[in-house]
Amino acid sequence: MAEAAGGSGKAPRRLVILGSTGSIGRQALEVVRGLPGRFEVVGLAGGTNLEVLRQQVAEFRPRYYSSVAPGDVPGGERVSLEALAALPDADLVLVATVGIAGLAPTLAAIRTGKPVALANKEVLVVAGEVVAAEARRRGVPLLPVDSEHNAIWQCLRGEAALGSWDDASPVVRLILTASGGAFRDHTPEQLARVTPAEALRHPNWVMGPKVTVDSATLLNKGFEVIEARWLFGVPYERIDVLMHRESVVHSLVQFVDGSIKAQLGPPDMRLPIQYALTCSDRAPSPARALDLAGLGRLTFAPMDEARYPCFRLARQAALAGRSYPAVLSGADQSAVDLFLSGAIGFLDIARLVEEVLAEHSPADDSNLDELIRANDWAAARCRELAARVRSA
Repeated sequence: MAEAAGGSGKAPRRLVILGSTGSIGRQALEVVRGLPGRFEVVGLAGGTNLEVLRQQVAEFRPRYYSSVAPGDVPGGERVSLEALAALPDADLVLVATVGIAGLAPTLAAIRTGKPVALANKEVLVVAGEVVAAEARRRGVPLLPVDSEHNAIWQCLRGEAALGSWDDASPVVRLILTASGGAFRDHTPEQLARVTPAEALRHPNWVMGPKVTVDSATLLNKGFEVIEARWLFGVPYERIDVLMHRESVVHSLVQFVDGSIKAQLGPPDMRLPIQYALTCSDRAPSPARALDLAGLGRLTFAPMDEARYPCFRLARQAALAGRSYPAVLSGADQSAVDLFLSGAIGFLDIARLVEEVLAEHSPADDSNLDELIRANDWAAARCRELAARVRSA
């Protein structure tokens, strides 16, 4: 993963924010407000929430915007998502959309030489080989926004060159942490009765609905293992996951001499967002300072894959490679949507994802069209399987 130039005392960094009306996008704009003069917002994309997008355009005055909702946004010129990502006058593109919709604009930004601050898991889960290869070919940095990968980025700064993972590398392994999500203390019997509203009450983080449910199943941690593979060029056997209830240690890096570096901070996404948007230039933050004495203790435990079958499925898909991660993503998207709508139970998410993976005939992971087809097939097949169960 290359790094982008940054630093204060320069012209404002010109930002395009895709997914500006979602959780990450709104917090990114909080960061922009908190660092006046450091950024200029030149483009915003807000999905279907046109009213919030109108408010954002009125405040930040970007020249361009994108939305799939009908209606105009006063003060801006509507363009496509890919055109927004490829704006000639943008210095950095934050991809904070949900789902595979972030893939085409990410590639558009890379192909026009723009650094990408990546907060969309599906981009690398579905097409990690394609995106990482394109970024290497163009010399474009992928800057991780997720707290876990952002923490690894911080721990690796000043260490061995990224992507050097042979036996001579001083880096032994990357260790991602997982809180366990909303149901970490539930019994299997309790899990069978949980509701969507309960799943959306994460004990530590404030996030969007999809990623919050994925945190409860721990499939999000499986996604993050796949992302780490492509962001840092590390083989899967050097990526571990450690349960950490407090969400204070965001990730760790172990070195050959036995040392471990960890990045700590409060569970506040504005911190990793700011680190990515400033391209690793430290600046005052709106987040509260971490009070270690007030915390009292930090706890760690091994991952229990029997308790989290979705994490096990993600590991299996990652190791199988080819188009299996794309199928994992597509099936999970539909399963989570079905759960949130009340159509299936919480435990059905893992069952449906496993069934779809078992039916899949893999395709080449270097063929983008095949990967997108695999993702779309998995999403549709998951809905078909769920409908059959409901009608039986």
